[in-house]
Amino acid sequence: MRKIFIMMLLVAVVQSISAQQQPTENSTTTQEATNVSIANIDNSGTIYAMSADSVKKQRRPRIDREINKIKFVFKGETTLGLTASYGTLSTADTDIGLILDNIKLSGSIVTVKPAIGYFYRDNNSIGVRLGYSYISGSLDNFSLNLGEQNDVSLSLGNISYKNNSYSVGLFHRTYVALDRKGKFSFFADWELAGSFGRSEFGYKSGETWTRSISDVYKCKLSFNPGVAVYIFPNVCASVSIGLGGLQYTHTRQLDGENNFTGKRNYSNLRFRLNLADINIGVNIHLWSKKKEKVEK
Repeated sequence: MRKIFIMMLLVAVVQSISAQQQPTENSTTTQEATNVSIANIDNSGTIYAMSADSVKKQRRPRIDREINKIKFVFKGETTLGLTASYGTLSTADTDIGLILDNIKLSGSIVTVKPAIGYFYRDNNSIGVRLGYSYISGSLDNFSLNLGEQNDVSLSLGNISYKNNSYSVGLFHRTYVALDRKGKFSFFADWELAGSFGRSEFGYKSGETWTRSISDVYKCKLSFNPGVAVYIFPNVCASVSIGLGGLQYTHTRQLDGENNFTGKRNYSNLRFRLNLADINIGVNIHLWSKKKEKVEK
């Protein structure tokens, strides 16, 4: 009888231990299911399990706006570019002659900028740009008469101005294609350039001409956005406009006999639309990676 009682007691203990272990295993399984309830699948199709804590610690992925998805220019291309502008001004081109009397004004400006660039990455290039500009103007006659009631009159004439300047700069250009074929594009052009120029200002008093000379040194960081389009498979035309930037200028003043008379230093930071700084250019791609990609 005692043996039977002991056997029954052992069976009861075993059942009690089994009953205590069963909820623990279920709770562990539930906890594991909770921790592994979030999964991540990579591009190759492999599934990685992540706990809820790791998901909270994981940074929000960066949004890819696919701005550079369309290739306007491919990495490894080399370009030769030329940008030029030309403009004239005369009395016949303006309505100022309706206000002022006997005005004879004329002027012209010519700018030429050759450049070479290399695309270190798709749609991004760096390069060197040289520049030359020539400005000339003359005021042969100018009269201002506001009438007898105002008693104001002014007369000028025989004034001339001439300027020659040379520049060299480093530029960085980024293209953003506008169509799926990569034919049209916006671009942003940053340029750090230094320039030297000499200007001559003269006026005639009686029978004697008086001259003054200015040597101008400039260092400028400028921003020039624009639009580009392929007119041929390896020829790209562009139009850009200056929006200003940061500039430092040193001016050295001389008289007509090249004697030093004074100097001036000034700097400014200005971003604004400059309609006088519109440039039309052409870039020739020496080795067209785009053409090679199309043929493949």
